[in-house]
Amino acid sequence: MILEKTKLQGLQSELKYMDEITSGLGFVRGQWEYFRATYDFRIQDQKNDVYFLRVNCRVIDGKMESPYAVLTPEDIYIGIESFPHGLDYSVEIPKSVLKIANDKMSELEKLLS
Repeated sequence: MILEKTKLQGLQSELKYMDEITSGLGFVRGQWEYFRATYDFRIQDQKNDVYFLRVNCRVIDGKMESPYAVLTPEDIYIGIESFPHGLDYSVEIPKSVLKIANDKMSELEKLLS
């Protein structure tokens, strides 16, 4: 599920700061390339299903791995973990999981503003 029109889209941050705040909020920066980074936040529900809130960021100035590269969040997704290494974005997300995801995005937005 793509989370449309979040307040994160359009905000900007240097990589060093983005890494600091996302790691402090429990995100892990996984996939990256020269112009893109993905930050994942793991959410486990009461049925022990695992979901990930995924924030895709694009470099708008510089290159990844320079602490001064400027990133902006683009698409924000949430999906359920699927075996062996993927996410299924087509499932219905429980309200309790969406609430956690929305709260986490609000925290991130406050830190980026």
